[in-house]
Amino acid sequence: MARQGLSRALVSAAWLSEAVFFGRVGSGLRVLDASWYPPKERNARQEFRERHIPGASFFDIEECRDKSSPYDFMLPSESHFADYVGRLGVSNDTHVVVYDGDEVGTFYAPRAWWMFRAFGHKEVSVLNGGFKNWVKEGHPVTAEVSQPTPAVFKARLNRALVKTFEEMVQNVSSIKFQVVDSRPEGRFRGTELDQGLESGHIPGAVNIPFHSFLSETGHEKSIEEIQEIFRAKKVDLSKPLTATCRKGVTACQIALAAFLCGKQDVAVYDGSWSEWFHRAPPHYKVSEVKRNKA
Repeated sequence: MARQGLSRALVSAAWLSEAVFFGRVGSGLRVLDASWYPPKERNARQEFRERHIPGASFFDIEECRDKSSPYDFMLPSESHFADYVGRLGVSNDTHVVVYDGDEVGTFYAPRAWWMFRAFGHKEVSVLNGGFKNWVKEGHPVTAEVSQPTPAVFKARLNRALVKTFEEMVQNVSSIKFQVVDSRPEGRFRGTELDQGLESGHIPGAVNIPFHSFLSETGHEKSIEEIQEIFRAKKVDLSKPLTATCRKGVTACQIALAAFLCGKQDVAVYDGSWSEWFHRAPPHYKVSEVKRNKA
């Protein structure tokens, strides 16, 4: 099998298909389907039962989160994460490959990738192009659900990769780190609702919609193209950077894109706009709509 460095953030469908063919999915290589969709649109777990990559397990982002938080998909505790992924057969020595079935190619998989990294796991990769392209390229699928042998995973949160509300508030005046918002432009500017919330952005944030980093096929763009996207927005990858979005999901696409360029320390504001909207003072919510009304 062609060598694929475990520290790489992306693996190709061809590489993973070869690993599946030769029976290498097991304790040393776990494949996780991290799909999530709005309940009224699609049922991720049901779709997994019907069709998934052979040997894959379902990574349920609804289960692996802080259920006590009023905000969606916040990071769980170290013990919760360790117990959850351990039951999926993931140990600290396992190479984890995550994917999802979103039509854009990759949507929730980078969130799972970042979660593993936040809890100290370096050998984690995203399937480039996602399940959509896996199927399109004719790679095998199955309805057979595997039962991985439970493993021991020790989680240790790397707080440098997570920003809190308090840190984000301090940064508005101190500007110790750059902030990139991955939501669509209309939500960033405040001209369209953000999933029911009034929209806008954190003062000083730069907008790079997450799909900017994906090609028309749903694969990650080249490193050169990604670097140019950051340059065009005057984002300096040599300096501290935090990503934000609606609920800490597509922000992880920013972290992944920067990682591909060699920047491995991008933090994610876990609460993102969901928390900021409810907790930040009015003058810390920048909106063109409010400005126009003034």
